[in-house]
Amino acid sequence: MVEDDAVIGCTGELLIGTRGSAGPGEILVQVRGGSETFLAWSPEPLPTGATVLVVASRGCRAVDVIMWADPLEALGGHPAGAG
Repeated sequence: MVEDDAVIGCTGELLIGTRGSAGPGEILVQVRGGSETFLAWSPEPLPTGATVLVVASRGCRAVDVIMWADPLEALGGHPAGAG
């Protein structure tokens, strides 16, 4: 299986929630100038609509993900230069 390194480190939204070890969900990721979907595996179940971070590629359009929260949102303001 050939890994897809371009997607590692990208964030995306779960179109279909994951079921932990019981099965994958589906993620939509902005990568290579467009949007692509991948099977998404996670250690624990994650809900549809969750923002996740891709931490590894399994090859064959499958990735490992974890829950992701933008650290700048916790600051309660806009990023520098964002308006």
